[in-house]
Order: sequence, then structure tokens, then C-alpha cells
Amino acid sequence: MDREEFVRRTESLRTRLYRTAFAYLGGEAAALEAVDEAVYQALRHLHQLREPDYFETWLTRILINECGRELRRLKRQHPEEYLPEAGEDFDYDALPLREAVARLPQELRQVIALRYFGDLTLAETARALSIPQGTVVTRQRRALALLRLELEEGEL
Repeated sequence: MDREEFVRRTESLRTRLYRTAFAYLGGEAAALEAVDEAVYQALRHLHQLREPDYFETWLTRILINECGRELRRLKRQHPEEYLPEAGEDFDYDALPLREAVARLPQELRQVIALRYFGDLTLAETARALSIPQGTVVTRQRRALALLRLELEEGEL
């Protein structure tokens, strides 16, 4: 794949990549930065792409890794935001979907972000996460059940 094709294919995926990063990181600036860094890293390592047919999956995997690095960096910089204060009950009553998704365990959040925000198929999600399709289905079902419970509790 040459640079011209890389640019063309990357531009066609930019919206999907942004939605995926936004689902992971929850903020516009962080999502844009993660997408830019992922595209930069993909360009730097383009020679390592073995199967050009899987370019989208490969780039999505790079984005997932970049989002994970950003989340770890944020936790190191602001650990107080990620740890509940002693004795404090978390108010789940009025939480929007985005915040509920952000609280899912990482393995479940990854599946939801790719399937619903990134519009990837089951097969594409499995390839992006390097897991079997059955595992994607199980994690998706578990994540949706947790989200349903949390959002229903908010309506009571």
C-alpha cells in the first residue's frame, strides 16, 4: 500500500475512528488526539501491514492501543477521578449512556465501542481485538445486560 492509498483509506475511516475513540475516552479533545496519534503510528508502521485487506481492522487495533495508553496516562495524572472517596456512594440515578459505557470493564467497553460506536461487524470486532467471535458475542451480551440494568435503575 502506498501513501496515497493510505491517506484515502484513512480519510474514509476518520468518522468511525473518532466515534470509537470518543466511546473509549469520553471527550472530544482526547478522542481527536487519539485518532491523530493512531493514524501517525499507522503511517510509521505501514511496512508492517501484512494484509492490506485488513487495513481497517489493523488501524482500529492501533487506535484501541492508543486509547488504552491515554486512559492509563489519565489515571496516573488524575487518580482521584478514578477512585471513589471513602464512604461515598456513587449516584447512578441520572447517568447518561456515555458515562454508563465508560464505567464498564475495559473488555466489555471495547466490544461496545467497536460494535456500536465504530460500526464494526462481529468478525471485524473479533479481528480487531484478536479474540474469537463467540467471545465478542458473550462480552456484548454481558455489556448490554449491565447497561440495561444501570439505565433502568436510573429511571426508577
